[in-house]
Amino acid sequence: MSVLQTRPAPSDIMLAYSKRLMLVSGRANPGLAGRIAAKLGVELGAVTLKTFANGEVYCRYEESVRGADVFIVQPTCANPDTGLNTNDALMELLVMVDAALGGSAHRVIAVTPWYGYSRQDKKSAPREPISSRLIARMLEAAGIDRILTMDLHSGQIQGFFQKPCDHMTAVFMLTQYFADLRLEDLVVVAPDAGRVKLNKQFASKIGADLAILNKERPAQQVAEIGYVIGDVAGKTAVLVDDLIDTAGTLKAAAMAVHEAGARRVYAAATHGVFSGNAWENLAAAELEEIVVTDTIPTPPDAPDNLRVLPCADLLTNSIRQIFTDGSVSDVFGGENQLF
Repeated sequence: MSVLQTRPAPSDIMLAYSKRLMLVSGRANPGLAGRIAAKLGVELGAVTLKTFANGEVYCRYEESVRGADVFIVQPTCANPDTGLNTNDALMELLVMVDAALGGSAHRVIAVTPWYGYSRQDKKSAPREPISSRLIARMLEAAGIDRILTMDLHSGQIQGFFQKPCDHMTAVFMLTQYFADLRLEDLVVVAPDAGRVKLNKQFASKIGADLAILNKERPAQQVAEIGYVIGDVAGKTAVLVDDLIDTAGTLKAAAMAVHEAGARRVYAAATHGVFSGNAWENLAAAELEEIVVTDTIPTPPDAPDNLRVLPCADLLTNSIRQIFTDGSVSDVFGGENQLF
């Protein structure tokens, strides 16, 4: 059993808008939820969450949610510390939404910075599901009023929702980090043609050149890099993607860039999934640093060259805008659609 407490006290934001904001956390990333709560000036709502012996998840709010705007912080990711896998996190989010609706919440907002199943956004072969569309339908069937997410794998996922989908981006955090490093002879390397637009904007913000990798996928979670399009010889390369999972693509990309003559290679991504043999692949990639955000909890066995940037400020500002009926895009100066 996991109980997140205590009773929230009124904060300036709630008093100013004569509405009640409730922030609650699932077990996928309670640390991130706690940091958001601290920045909002509220305390996490008390909720009992547990998994029965047969694997079913259970939720009960320990205080009234009637009339409140309930923000549920739950990326659909695994968390070994709390015993959740990806599917548990998704199911837990669904039952938390249903419980809030049953408790007469005014609005229920899913704060899901990492949107699981996002890579299954189209049919790549006959008789495959479009799983990311299915997840959107499940969340809406459960009763969410809107979803707040970050750096989706592809823009079309927003179109799977009939409810508002507020899209945030960590690109400005990542570019600021590399700008502060003051690296010379920078080149941003897109892992494939589908990431060129994102990488072009990343490069322009840090004053770097752009290169592209010719990538093919002979099978799922298998990447083959043919060659590098662009000049990386003697330069510091930054490989930019939306996520790092098993790091197989990143390993192949880093090796290709090293072979093309790059002096140093960095990697940057919003979501650090780090599943399977990710650490072995990252070690073989010989990267100077791997930079991600804390949308997903960082495993305790992470390598020393992993840098995790906090994203609580971004989430807090977006939650504040939603609660006060403001503009989420204003948080990013209208530049949060990077696809």
